Amino acid sequence: MTIEMKSEVQIDTSFYKVQDIKYLTDSTFLLRFPKSRFRFEAGQHISLSIAGDYQSREYSIYSAEEDDFLDVLVKEVEGGYFSPKLKHLKKGEMVEIHGPFGRFALDAKKRDTHQHVFIASGTGIAPFHSMVKSNPGLDYKMIHGVRYANEAYEREEYDASRYLLCTSRDDAGDFKGRLTTYLKNAQFAKNSCFYLCGNSDMIFDAMEILKEKGFNRDDVNVEVYF
Repeated sequence: MTIEMKSEVQIDTSFYKVQDIKYLTDSTFLLRFPKSRFRFEAGQHISLSIAGDYQSREYSIYSAEEDDFLDVLVKEVEGGYFSPKLKHLKKGEMVEIHGPFGRFALDAKKRDTHQHVFIASGTGIAPFHSMVKSNPGLDYKMIHGVRYANEAYEREEYDASRYLLCTSRDDAGDFKGRLTTYLKNAQFAKNSCFYLCGNSDMIFDAMEILKEKGFNRDDVNVEVYF
């Protein structure tokens, strides 16, 4: 399903100073910037570049719409060019932000009538964090697939009864195994709508599983990371 962006959201290109860096694991961190006049809809992403560098990358916005700061969740890619540079940014250094972009957003028509099932692998949880924090009282279920339990980024931010962690390489999660294995055996209410974000293999497999369970394409919203 394609979700239209709110009409008041404008595309911005501005320089921002790094306000803070919070390390969640050895390789994953939150970059925080002052929000200033930046406006977005939860689920959208930005294009981020470092001042003086020719490359840029896209990152989903992690913070809530009404926060007075702008957060993105970044995982360092081993051997990569861009993410290690972000990891070594210091407070006060400048980055360039373009955006917001995208139509991946909460289905407003189903806001109060459906359970919103968020299915994420790794840092694909970022737009869902923004959606949950931007919509207090939302009926949601978070299914997060990672390798190790320490990758349950800020798990305490979610209602414990609504968050389920699938770990493929240790047994410290709520489910031992791949996220897609959990989905095959899971039961969902008929009034569920699904949001998938993460790597393409997970998304394509999850879509097939949901189709087999009787949910059609209109029930599923997708954001592919890689």
